[in-house]
This record gives sequence, structure tokens and C-alpha cells, in this order.
Amino acid sequence: MTADPIDREVSELKFREPEKGRALADALARTVRRAVEKTGRSPIAVMHVCGSHEQAIAKFGLRAAFPRELDVIMGPGCPVCVTDLPEVDEAVALATDGVIVATYGDMVRVPGTAMSLADARSEGARVEVVYSASHAVELARSTDKQVVFFASGFETTAVATAAVLLKGTPPNFSVLSAHKYIPPVMEIVAEMPGTRVEGFLAAGHAATITGWGIFESFVERHGIPVVVAGFEPLDILAGLLKLVELIRDSTARVENMYPRCVTREGNRRAQEQLWKVFRPTGGRWRGIAHVPNGNLRLRGEWSSVDARQRFRIDAARMWKHSPAALVERCLCVDIMAGIRSPTDCALFARECSPDSPVGACMVSTEGTCRIWSQYGGGYPDLGGSR
Repeated sequence: MTADPIDREVSELKFREPEKGRALADALARTVRRAVEKTGRSPIAVMHVCGSHEQAIAKFGLRAAFPRELDVIMGPGCPVCVTDLPEVDEAVALATDGVIVATYGDMVRVPGTAMSLADARSEGARVEVVYSASHAVELARSTDKQVVFFASGFETTAVATAAVLLKGTPPNFSVLSAHKYIPPVMEIVAEMPGTRVEGFLAAGHAATITGWGIFESFVERHGIPVVVAGFEPLDILAGLLKLVELIRDSTARVENMYPRCVTREGNRRAQEQLWKVFRPTGGRWRGIAHVPNGNLRLRGEWSSVDARQRFRIDAARMWKHSPAALVERCLCVDIMAGIRSPTDCALFARECSPDSPVGACMVSTEGTCRIWSQYGGGYPDLGGSR
């Protein structure tokens, strides 16, 4: 990495210093203008694949500081949002069959084909909100009933699930894995016909596990730069600045702008635990496509704690129901693919709200629609839309 003045300022770890923020925003504007002049393309389109990045961008009003010629798109970075309908149906089927289903709070209201876990709970099923995989294990130890941990999240969260299994769990505990693996879906986005994405802002917390080196082969294959960034305002501004510099210079490489947490190799111990328990396999991501190696499932040697092996899950009974008319009008599919914005959806902030969500993007705190509903899209003069 080059040690220019902006890099040195960010390395001082004063993440919310307004003066440095203004300097970074000014530098970003200059660099974007130069990139437009050199490439002849406007806007310069980049994508981040992390709900935490979108939360920070919206919460701190960073889009108001982005130049108009820069389009920062949120991609499939919300694990709850991309949990596919059949996966939710499996959890609902288990709950309605009398199994205690433990899951993270955001998952409870995510719609399946016919109903959500919240709907199942309203009909008498026992659905418990937990805050960690170890919390789910504690729940199992406190009862004689079967407890299934409906596990969602990307590789960062999957490591925690792997850790509790390696530590040992009670005999009434099992895992229904809906964990996802981010690198393969970046391949899908990069290969989408007509994609405008010229660079990726990668999630710093996932890269603490995998290391930034994992993106090198992606960059080589697609000729698209990747910058790893943290989640404070200065982290994001500095990451975008570096990414636009690479686009301006037609340079495809990986840059790590989160060196205080991320190394090239990542956390090898965590990787060892992850791949000892999980294997990557192909599967659908809601709103995206079939993603080769994008799902994380338990390895065969863990079949004794795999809910799909332990129980006969009759999710097919959910598939007889047609989606409601509102769901058919929902634009979550296009929003998660980075094609549309929440304000393009006629349901947004009307029939679809955090209190009454229609699509998964409005359910999760990392979903674009939920974030934009809470904080606005960041363009006040356009009512939150780009």
C-alpha cells in the first residue's frame, strides 16, 4: 500500500474526526471527477457487499458527502435477506412439528413461502430468540426437548457456530444451517450481464477470518479491484477513495484499508475450525441466483447434529401456498442485486415498513430497505433516492 497523506491520517485511528472526514470527502470528489474524465464513464459504480457498511453509510449520512458521479450500490450483503424461502420453510416446519427453534431476532419475521417463524409462534410453536450459537446451546441444556439452532450469517458467524460444535453440545441440540459464504456471490455479481460494478468494497469483519488474500484470484479473473474496509465513517471514505483511485488508474488489485484487523492470511485458527465443521455447497440465495459454493452445510461427520439428518422435515407442505399479491410486487430481488433502490419500490414506506414488512430487505436490520427506512437513503434533496 502507498503511504500517502490520507493513508497516514486514517492510520491514526481517529475514526470520526470531522476535519479528516472533510479531507477524505474532498479527495474522493476530486478523484471521482478525474476517474470520470479518464474513463469517460459516469457515474462510477462500485458495490459493497455488507449490510454493516450500508448501516454506517446511512447512519452517518455519508451519501450526502459522495460526489454525484459516484454510485455506491449495496449488494447481497445481508445474510438474513438472502436466506432462501425453502430454508425458512424448513425452520417453520420444524417449529410447527413441536421442535424448539432458536434463531437470531432478524430471522423470526423473514417470510417463507407461506409463513414466517413469527407466524408459527403466533399459532403456538416455540420459537426462541438467541444472541449467539452458545446461547442456543445453553437453551438446549435447560430443557429435555429437541432444540434446533436455525443458524444464519456469513463466514464470520459460521465460525462461531463451528466453535460451539467443536466444543461439544448436548444430545438434544442440532443445527439447521443457512450460513452463506461471500466470495462466491461476488463472482455471480461480476458475471451478471450488463453489470455496472467497477470495483468492490469488501467487508472488513469477514476478511478478519478469510484474510484479504482470498480476493486475489477474483481480481485476477475479473480484472476488478477490491478494497477491504472497516465500518467507521473514515474507514468507508478512505476505502472508497482507494477503490476509485484504482478504477481511475485501471489497476486491478486488492488493497487492505483495514490493517488494524485484517491480514493477508486472516485468522488461520478460525479458518481451520470453519472448514472442519462446514463444507461449501451450491444453493440459491434469495433474490440472487444459484450460487456455486455459496452455502455452508455441515460436513458428513457432523450428521449427528445436522437437523436435516436428524429430522424428517416436511417443508413441501408450505409450497402449496402461492405468495400474496404484495409479495409479488416487492422489489427485494432487484434491490439485493444492486439493480434498483428501495425508493423505486411502490411498497416502500407504504404497505411495507419495519412494523409490517413485506420483503426480507425490510425485516433485517442489515437489509437495505430497513436501513433506508430508519436513516433515509442519504440524499435529502431527493427524498432519500439517488
